[in-house]
Amino acid sequence: MPKELITSAAAPTTGFTDATKAAPIAQAIRFGNMLFVSGQGPLDAATKTVVPGDIAVQTRQTLTNLRNVLAQAGADFRNVVNMRVILRDTADFPRFNEVFREILDGEKVTRTCVGATPHRTGVNVEIDCVAMFD
Repeated sequence: MPKELITSAAAPTTGFTDATKAAPIAQAIRFGNMLFVSGQGPLDAATKTVVPGDIAVQTRQTLTNLRNVLAQAGADFRNVVNMRVILRDTADFPRFNEVFREILDGEKVTRTCVGATPHRTGVNVEIDCVAMFD
C-alpha cells in the first residue's frame, strides 16, 4: 500500500531554523486509513513567520494550521485519535488547555503534553496528531 503525501498551502511548511528552506518532511502522510500529521506550530502560512502573542494566540494559530492540514486530507478534529503537544513553558499549560478545549469544542482525543524547547525561536507550542478514516 503506497503512502500519500498531503500538503496544504493554508499551513506552513518550513525548515527548522531557516524559514527560507523547505523542510525535509511532509506536512502529513496518509497510509491506508491512517493520517499522520507533522508537528504544526504558530506560524503564519503565508509569511512562515512566528505569530506574535501569548500562548493563547500561538495555540489558536497552531490548531488552525493543524485543522488546515487535516482538511486537505478530508479530515477534521473528529478524525483525530491522538495528539502530542510540546510546550516551551509548562506554566502555560492551564491557558493552553483552555484554548485547546475551546477549539476542539467537546471533541475528545488522547493527548500527551510535554515541556521541551521547540527548535525555532519564538515558538511556544507545537502539536502533531494521528487521525483515522472509516
